Amino acid sequence: MLPAPEGVWGMPPDELKKLPGYDPDVAKNRAEARDIMQKLGYGQDKRLTVTVSTRNLPPYRDPAVILINQLKEIYIDGVLEPVDTTQWYPRIMRKDYTVGLNVTESADPDQQFYENYVCGSERNYTGYCNPAVDKLVDQQSMESDKEKRKQLVWEIERQLAEDGARPVIFYPRGSTCRYPRVKGMTVMINSIYNGYRYEDLWLDN
Repeated sequence: MLPAPEGVWGMPPDELKKLPGYDPDVAKNRAEARDIMQKLGYGQDKRLTVTVSTRNLPPYRDPAVILINQLKEIYIDGVLEPVDTTQWYPRIMRKDYTVGLNVTESADPDQQFYENYVCGSERNYTGYCNPAVDKLVDQQSMESDKEKRKQLVWEIERQLAEDGARPVIFYPRGSTCRYPRVKGMTVMINSIYNGYRYEDLWLDN
């Protein structure tokens, strides 16, 4: 989930750094990653080449370029493949990619988990399936106590990270702008994408 302070459901830093790959010590993370690659037979003289596919729009291409640059640090040479929007979603639904970078704009646990991780979800592009995680997703969705729900959300995140279900490498920032004359618009807390209701909108002209 989106980290604090912006993220309402974000895991505390002390817990987040325990997840594989999320230690704030970048040099240590990269050293561990290089060690894994070397055990698999790769190194400075034998690098792995992969195609990094993503939607051909700046919010997708830019982080893909950063990802490729970071992969170079661990003996992986990425080649960017920008894919036209009309072909992007059919491609990832067919799982027709080696490394795919997708952007998911959600900070709500229900939308994030049900949409991207539960067994059989249409947008679960990696095909990840863990019935135990599905059960936890249902449990957190029904939990009315916010603090108890947070604990369940964090438990789900730990399991997803340990399973390598769909690694999260960045969180985009966005905002909602409107003219002062627009009245009656309520935007969902902690998200600029969800919960829009236009039936109460009016213009103060």
